[in-house]
Amino acid sequence: MLGQHAADAPRTMRDPGADGDRGRGYGGADLADTRAAADEGKGHLFLMSRPIEVSVPRTAVSLDDGQPSPAAGLIQLAASVILLSSAWPLTKFALTLGSTPIWFAEGRAVLSGGTAAILLAVLGRLRLPRRADLPAMIAIGVGQLGLYFALAHEALVWVPAGRTAILANTTTIWVVPLSLIFLHERIPLRRWLAAGLGIVGVLVLMNPWAIDWTSINVLIGHGFLLGAALSWSVAIIVTRTTRPRLSMFELLPWCFAIASVMLVPVIVWHAPDGGIGLHPGSWVALAYIGLVAGPLGTWCVMQATATLPTIVSSVGFLTTPAVSLILANLFLGERITTDLLVGSALIMFGSGFAAWPGRRT
Repeated sequence: MLGQHAADAPRTMRDPGADGDRGRGYGGADLADTRAAADEGKGHLFLMSRPIEVSVPRTAVSLDDGQPSPAAGLIQLAASVILLSSAWPLTKFALTLGSTPIWFAEGRAVLSGGTAAILLAVLGRLRLPRRADLPAMIAIGVGQLGLYFALAHEALVWVPAGRTAILANTTTIWVVPLSLIFLHERIPLRRWLAAGLGIVGVLVLMNPWAIDWTSINVLIGHGFLLGAALSWSVAIIVTRTTRPRLSMFELLPWCFAIASVMLVPVIVWHAPDGGIGLHPGSWVALAYIGLVAGPLGTWCVMQATATLPTIVSSVGFLTTPAVSLILANLFLGERITTDLLVGSALIMFGSGFAAWPGRRT
């Protein structure tokens, strides 16, 4: 609360947000409401101040014992699942038409980064990152995009696309222990249950009894997919612990630029003679993923992981493979089996437990 003004002090106005904590999206503030009245008999001014309690509205839902989790984060989580789920069936479609996996990943990264950069330039928000932005930018560019793209797309050589979509999104397996160790987050019982349901659902979808465990290449492919999930999980943890100066959307083109550069040595080593192919369908799939699903989906992922508790975002991402398999059935004719229905149901129940509002104290 502002102190009393002196009787002969000049009248001033203050910006109520100037002294606020700009890093917090909500909270109360004490503002001074100053009124001036002229004393006609004496010809001077006197100022009176009184405190006014102002509460900024919260666009948040309480997910965990009063810990606020913005409603926008849940919306962005759902949007990321829909957008990125559609990418896997289209990637599989492009690969069947002759696209090389790692080349397709590079095209996706380049197009997504270029789209984000052009949009930011049009909005006048394309800015160079500064030192405070580097930890989040490197974590996302290297872990969530570069390593993830390289490992997941290379795994497609040995692992079916449907199984790739499942294993590459099992971040919960890694996020739960990492968040306990590095973030010291208190995880309620219902979220342990959510993680358990999600992991069991992934195991059912993965159908491990159908895997040829004697094949070295198959084991390498599955190891790559678990590594991809780990790299994404590390990016989630780093994003939760850093405070970049630029917004997540403003960091997006630089993150994709890092991923694009990282993928070049992999292309030179593994598929120097590859390419996107000549079939128009491959280019249409790449255009949708690179211009729409990639930049918008990745931005939604970044926003969701930055605003939601790590267990909520990671369990929510488990719905991506389930939705991918459903879309593959609708558009590619892949058969819906009992394990698909059971596994998808377990993942959906797990996501519901993770996002269900906690009891407020």
